[in-house]
Amino acid sequence: MVVLFVLAVLAIVAAVDALIFVVFGLASSNPDGSVQVPLQTLIAVSLGVIGVIALASMYRSASLRGGGGAVARGLHATPVPPDTNNPAWRRLRNVIEEVAIAAGVPVPEIYVLEQEPGINAFAAGYSPSDAAICVTQGCLETLNRDELQGVIAHEYSHVLNGDMRLNIRLMGVVFGIVVLSVIGRQLLNAAFWTGGSIGVGGGRGRRDNGNALWAIGLGLLVIGGIGVFFARLIKASVARSRETLADASAVQFTRQTTGISGALKKIGALEVGSQFTQVHGEEVSHMLFGEGHNWSALFATHPPLEQRIRALEPGFNVAEFELIAKRWQSLVRSPHGDDPRASATGLMPREILMATVTGAAVVSGAAPAVAAAPILSSTGLPSADTRTPIAAAAVAAQVGQADHADFAAAAQVRNAVPDELTAAARSPQQALPLVLALALAMEGAARAQQAQLIAQAFATPVAEAVGVLVPAVARLHPLTRLPLAAMAFPALRRRPRAEIEKLVTTLAQMAHADGEVALDEYCLATLVRVQALDALDPARGFVAGSRKLIDCKDQALLVLALLAEFGHDDAVGAARAFQLGMQEMLPGLGASYVPPGDWQAQLDVALAQLDRLAPAGKELLVRGLTRAVREDGQVRVAEAELLRVVCAALHCPLPLVLGEPQVA
Repeated sequence: MVVLFVLAVLAIVAAVDALIFVVFGLASSNPDGSVQVPLQTLIAVSLGVIGVIALASMYRSASLRGGGGAVARGLHATPVPPDTNNPAWRRLRNVIEEVAIAAGVPVPEIYVLEQEPGINAFAAGYSPSDAAICVTQGCLETLNRDELQGVIAHEYSHVLNGDMRLNIRLMGVVFGIVVLSVIGRQLLNAAFWTGGSIGVGGGRGRRDNGNALWAIGLGLLVIGGIGVFFARLIKASVARSRETLADASAVQFTRQTTGISGALKKIGALEVGSQFTQVHGEEVSHMLFGEGHNWSALFATHPPLEQRIRALEPGFNVAEFELIAKRWQSLVRSPHGDDPRASATGLMPREILMATVTGAAVVSGAAPAVAAAPILSSTGLPSADTRTPIAAAAVAAQVGQADHADFAAAAQVRNAVPDELTAAARSPQQALPLVLALALAMEGAARAQQAQLIAQAFATPVAEAVGVLVPAVARLHPLTRLPLAAMAFPALRRRPRAEIEKLVTTLAQMAHADGEVALDEYCLATLVRVQALDALDPARGFVAGSRKLIDCKDQALLVLALLAEFGHDDAVGAARAFQLGMQEMLPGLGASYVPPGDWQAQLDVALAQLDRLAPAGKELLVRGLTRAVREDGQVRVAEAELLRVVCAALHCPLPLVLGEPQVA
């Protein structure tokens, strides 16, 4: 990408230099027939062009600092409210919420391109905390639940693997090399209104270059084509391999190929395809699920459609395109409300409906969704004392790599949340009181002190709403508390910035209300703080680190000692866990286990330092922490939540299921 960008800049500079010298006749001929070019003018023009490219890139990057939502709004996409009553939008939100809970990240902003009938989608943002997922109306009208899940799982691969951050930065960089075509267009407009003449020189030396403005405008428009050529080439080279990996991740996530392959088949079979018809989406072409424009193979940002399908289904026959197209010529509305065989808008081929009535089989892409078997236990969610066997290397490998078990468990967790609290999480008015209610102690003097802090920080209606929600929150299963906070995140970040900052401060004060910080209180406060602050300033929310683990050994040992203490009932077991974890992350380092005292403030500082580690250092750290909490071969639900929150602070999201759950 860097090589192509440098070549593009050099080609553009050379072309603009030639244009300026030809139009204004700045080059002179020598008696021997050679051409003399004033060096100072050449350097000035070249630096000017480079400056324009740099300024344009910085301007576009600054305009995208709002995160993924800024990209979606720039395409005039419609935001999907958290408390929407639109059945199609509600199905979309349900699917996205389940994937977010499974992946251990906050629920993103959701948008729909209502004017686009093609089947397409994209994810944008700098980090999971400011991510936005946008789908076309064609997805809602055409894809059944399995297929929509496949598309969303594909997009979440981009969220979890850092593709989003690269893609949004690429938008800013590429804009610099295509901006000359924009300038050329503006100059042609100016030439039309001014007659195309500009003055050069002054006084008697002034001369009128009658068609200079036309020439420069047209020349820049043509030269801008160089930038467009290289921009498309750069985006294609970056996107293709990542799209293949995202397809594979979607299969890993959902554990079935019929979903994503069914969506791809419909792109190939239906006339609407994946093309954008109403939105000029070239700028986001490298982000899309399918090709947004009908470009040549050289500029294609995705592998050929048939190749993508055969990678998922080796026995695919292109004749299926004709069968699917024929089937979709006769549509009916499903008689059932949320029929998984129908699209989000309730449409389905008549043949599929009749096949269900008669018991006949249907071909690929139309099979009804199969309910996933319970993952967390055979009788429902596990108790707080349930222990799960895990392995350090396996947990480290799970970072950003959710799979079907996490997806099925997420559905189970989301269904365990009462409808009252689900509605509160999706309400812009009740999301804030819900998070405060989740942080409120259930009894004792601490609860009265926390309630007083809420009353001091927020208006009376907020405090009253917290009191209304407390009884339902008290009945929540422990495993659903953090996922419920993640569900509330889209509505929460629609609140004013000052209110979000006040929430972060209040949660920290509530955790200290009784002079002793409880583990669950700290987990919630830290999760909200990390995700909320990332969302408030997306471009600065996460910076890839470069430090080595040995350089942060004191901070790593502090976190390790804390996990060892909370993960064991006796000091001997905690000390043994500490030593095992230390040997996993920093072999050969000699250090003694010292239980941390006032640990919260120290841990906040330590996590901020550890977030600056290089990826390899974070992997070693996660392996060491996991080894400590599983010293006895198992981990409680509370321990897993603490490990998950620590990983969230390191921007290493852990999926919902760690290891193979068993009921004690």
